[in-house]
Amino acid sequence: MTGTALRPEMAEEFRARILADPALVLDDKDVMRTLVAASERGMGDNIIDLRGLAMERLETRLDRLEETHRAVIAAAYENLSGTNQIHRAILRMLDPEQFEDFLRNLGHDVAQILNVDAIKLVLESPDAGPDPALERISDVLCVVKPGFIEAYMSSERGPTSRQVILRQAIPQTDVLYGTKTPDLRSEACMRLDLGKHRMGGLLVMGSDNPHMFKPGQGTDLLSFFAGIFERSMRRWLA
Repeated sequence: MTGTALRPEMAEEFRARILADPALVLDDKDVMRTLVAASERGMGDNIIDLRGLAMERLETRLDRLEETHRAVIAAAYENLSGTNQIHRAILRMLDPEQFEDFLRNLGHDVAQILNVDAIKLVLESPDAGPDPALERISDVLCVVKPGFIEAYMSSERGPTSRQVILRQAIPQTDVLYGTKTPDLRSEACMRLDLGKHRMGGLLVMGSDNPHMFKPGQGTDLLSFFAGIFERSMRRWLA
């Protein structure tokens, strides 16, 4: 008798347990794989066990389904987390009652909630230029010459009409981010419609994380955020 052989009474008890509850074997992939392999060896090299092949294929499909299931759950969780993040940022953005507090809140609390390293509100004006009064209010607001927004949102392919663009190549200009520009690795640009008879606006978010914003990501949440931001700005500009 070898060291791994079962005594007759133990073998009978083991057999009875399996007969009473086949799931002990059927639900264990390793055990089933071993049994199928042993069955194939017993049949010889000239016999193909279609059941074994079918089981292998089913196991492969099951593994793929499990991977897809995990990916779907991860994507759903990430989307839910992003939605909650945008909602919290919007609620915080709507709190201030003064425009100065609105800008200060945007560059601090809202930026922290959204986990970005810089936020800039860009407004076009024919009278753009250094303005000490604006600089004292906040470093979030940036007033530029007409045409700057269109040029800034353009890519190598030319101008774009999209409201939101995500990119990992940030134009190397000090106009918006100043000394932070070399450290930023990704950016979200949201075109703003500030109403009739008003020039265009732009809200930009920069991050030192190259994967924070990149082409191919969904922009629905950022479009929603931009829509709320537009309405807030129209109230301040009224």
